Amino acid sequence: MTVLVLADHDGSAINQPTRSAIAAAGKLGDVHLLVIGPEAVAATGAKIAGVAKVLHAPAEHLLAEPAAALITGMADGYTHLLAPGSALGKNIMPRVAALLDVQPISDISGIVDADTFVRPIYAGNALATVQSSDAKKVLTVRAASFDPAAPEGGSAPVEPAQAAADPGVSSFVGAEIVKSERPELTAARIVISGGRAIGSAENFRILDGIADKLGAAVGASRAAVDAGYAPNDLQVGQTGKIVAPELYMAFGISGAIQHLAGMKDSKVIVAINKDEEAPIFQVADYGLVGDIFKLIPEIEAELAK
Repeated sequence: MTVLVLADHDGSAINQPTRSAIAAAGKLGDVHLLVIGPEAVAATGAKIAGVAKVLHAPAEHLLAEPAAALITGMADGYTHLLAPGSALGKNIMPRVAALLDVQPISDISGIVDADTFVRPIYAGNALATVQSSDAKKVLTVRAASFDPAAPEGGSAPVEPAQAAADPGVSSFVGAEIVKSERPELTAARIVISGGRAIGSAENFRILDGIADKLGAAVGASRAAVDAGYAPNDLQVGQTGKIVAPELYMAFGISGAIQHLAGMKDSKVIVAINKDEEAPIFQVADYGLVGDIFKLIPEIEAELAK
């Protein structure tokens, strides 16, 4: 079998969720990577371990409708069509499934065989084993469930992708990109997250000291995002980003089920909350009950030693 994986990238590098999707695809067959964007990104994809071929489609901007049309036109050569379960994958792959008239299977966390997959349901509290009889399997992959393929070690050839007509129903208007020196949230080894208890956007910066000392990414609960304390791209949870770092530190997060769905696969979870009955403590490996505004400076001081 041959599997096509759509690459999610920032215009210069392919992200870790894509490498996790490549690792998942490798369990099904030979992996071809589709890069829609600059040629330099395709060259980066060719170096990823496990990629047998890179298909490059030049494009200034990766829009959902033209991408879906392109993938649909290439589908005859593949048994499975995959993308990471990122905003990009969630935007494009349902369109692909609709054009192919098949049922998409989203957010898979395990592969039983070529037709059978495991995916979380009920905010991750249960796992469903799903079997598909569709000739083409359209899947998105939960990155936290698969160890990413190594970024180096491959030497795949790069070939031009066959052209597809642009449906002409969307156009690129503009992008507001926030740049940060911190690791990307879904790829970070350590994540420091804050909740509504932090109280304000100004107070949210109290997490920066610990994050800088640990080289960590900063995350937030949905309650903190909804309150305007942190931007949407920092949201961790069922409706945000799914993370599974080596260390997850939750400050002032009560642990609503939607938040737990996004971080409970973390290797080590540390919870700091003044409410000893907070649900976050039920999944935490280490818990500390106390005032975060007293404890955060103390933790930061210890890290500085």
